[in-house]
Amino acid sequence: MERLADELRERQKVEVLVQPVDLTSPGAAAALQKRLDVLELVPDILVNNAAFGLSGRFLDQAPERIREMLQLDILSLVEMTHTFARRMMERDGGSILLVGSLAAYQPDPLLAAHGAAKSFVLAFGEALHVELAPKVGVTVVSPGLMETEFFQVSGYQPKESLKRSMLPASEVAEASVKAMLSRKSSTVIGRLNKISALASGLLPRQFTAKLVYRISKDQ
Repeated sequence: MERLADELRERQKVEVLVQPVDLTSPGAAAALQKRLDVLELVPDILVNNAAFGLSGRFLDQAPERIREMLQLDILSLVEMTHTFARRMMERDGGSILLVGSLAAYQPDPLLAAHGAAKSFVLAFGEALHVELAPKVGVTVVSPGLMETEFFQVSGYQPKESLKRSMLPASEVAEASVKAMLSRKSSTVIGRLNKISALASGLLPRQFTAKLVYRISKDQ
């Protein structure tokens, strides 16, 4: 993180402060807020993008690892949003970006808990978009496959045909910031991903679940 911070300082001529925190631990958001209060730093933008996934049959996954994933993907995201949105409302302004996933738009066998967590993020963010408006903007962005370490951590290996829709993280980041600054409630990034999300909403959910399972099982 410090190496990335140095790169930003040099390229963009901005001040960068790194504050490491383990978001898989309950209460991490409050601890981070206290640190920033001491430093008299008041964020105008919150990007909730910390997450990881677990791939494979649900019953084969370690319960402790599932708990850590749900703590990070759901509870810490909610805690971070609650902590910083409250301050933004008090100051009459701010923006929050929640990073969802294409997995939020259909049942995801072999990614069951991860997909369900992202469905929570989507519904949560779209609700807050209405509830906190107009003072605080809340946007949910849902990318599909990206060139990140998600695959190494989750153990998920997509088929070659699915890799065609894979997007560079830089492209997703740029599109996400634009969506947030435009105060969109939610958006799917990537043309093929948009089509997939739309199709998922038109098809019966059990049909979609079986189709996803067949594709994932054959990976």
